Amino acid sequence: MIELRPFAKLGGADHGWLKAKHHFSFASHYDPNNMGHGALRVWNDDEIAPNTGFPAHPHANMEIITYVREGAITHQDSLGNEGRTEAGDVQVMSAGSGVRHSEYNLEPTKTRIFQIWIEPVARGGQPTWGSKPFPKADRSGKLVTIASGDENDKDALPIRADARVLATTLKAGETAEYSAQKSRHLYLVPAAGAVEINGVRVNARDGAAIRDEDRLKITALEDSELVLVDAA
Repeated sequence: MIELRPFAKLGGADHGWLKAKHHFSFASHYDPNNMGHGALRVWNDDEIAPNTGFPAHPHANMEIITYVREGAITHQDSLGNEGRTEAGDVQVMSAGSGVRHSEYNLEPTKTRIFQIWIEPVARGGQPTWGSKPFPKADRSGKLVTIASGDENDKDALPIRADARVLATTLKAGETAEYSAQKSRHLYLVPAAGAVEINGVRVNARDGAAIRDEDRLKITALEDSELVLVDAA
């Protein structure tokens, strides 16, 4: 089953400095019938104006993955971590027992990110942060795991969740396949382009909530970049 969530129908908010669309219930966009997809709790499509951002604020008991689509995000947290994550790179924060962090776009142009929150397998624990480049050329034509709770995904950023986050870029006409247990909750969003998933067209920034599918055949209808979450 593939349920399409068109971008134009997503809830959201325009704060001037931040234009956000929410694939699930979030902040002032409260939807009790759309609180997440399995362990996947948040998928925000954020556009951040130059020299603005999220000031320091707290989180706990959540795995937060930031996929940078355009521009760069600069991170600072109460653990003393600092880092700049640019387009093509990914950062992960395990909030654990509690952490404060800020995320700013210090670039002269707008920054676009996917902000993905996944519920951890256990509460508490020492907070951690990490960032890593995943060059688009290295994931051309194939799905690459960029964050994972599976210790066998050694090249991925670690998260404390029963979940994997994957990404790929596909040229028009190229196909990628993914196998998963039918009980898993899959959610796919093209950052750019348009794809067909098992016969269902998904345009840029649309969401596709997937259940009871043991195999995905993803065909690019045009040059595309996409992110997929496989969660319990």
